[in-house]
Amino acid sequence: MATLTKKRKAATANFDASKSYSVAEASKIVKDITTTKFDASVDLAIRLGVDPRKANQMVRGTVTLPHGTGKVLRVLAIVTPDKEAEAKAAGADFVGLDEYIEKIKGGWTDVDVIITMPSVMGKVGALGRVLGPRGLMPNPKTGTVTMDIGKAVTDSKGGKIDFKVDKAGIIHAGIGKASFTADKLAENANELLQTIIKLKPSSAKGTYVKSVTLSSTMSAGIIIDTKVLN
Repeated sequence: MATLTKKRKAATANFDASKSYSVAEASKIVKDITTTKFDASVDLAIRLGVDPRKANQMVRGTVTLPHGTGKVLRVLAIVTPDKEAEAKAAGADFVGLDEYIEKIKGGWTDVDVIITMPSVMGKVGALGRVLGPRGLMPNPKTGTVTMDIGKAVTDSKGGKIDFKVDKAGIIHAGIGKASFTADKLAENANELLQTIIKLKPSSAKGTYVKSVTLSSTMSAGIIIDTKVLN
């Protein structure tokens, strides 16, 4: 690990792992305690008071982070020939139909997002065994099965992320990089949190947002005060 500067040492000393902080405070701390030589990802873990086994308590959705994720996403558009130019103009990295269906059948999944259209979902749906476990299956709910291919590609490139509560009731999502300013990290975090709050299932009882932790790659987790979120 790189030698800590005096500033970072002071910040680390002032950070109390058992204390909860505001989103703005946590965003400053995560920058101060991140000492990796590479540009670490910054992530939120949000534990919800829901039972994900019940369909009416499944929390999932999309959000466009105001400052993007800092990641360069590779987008594949599986579309009919009449939509290829639209996908390319919007910045899709790979565009085609049957040749990519065959590549994926052969195990190729070197992309981050797959966008397709309703008329092609029959072919794409058959790839579920390959795409499902990797979280790459297009879904109308997340805007990745649509006739507006250009907008879907632009959104994905511009910082739109999908999130879904896991079996343990936790949503994990990347909200930026350690090189972002603390303000940008805080704004991204708040955008995600407010979106999740709006999606609170009416059937969820008790405390909805149980805990929120902000961390970067290899850093300690910083507990965010949830009193203002419930």
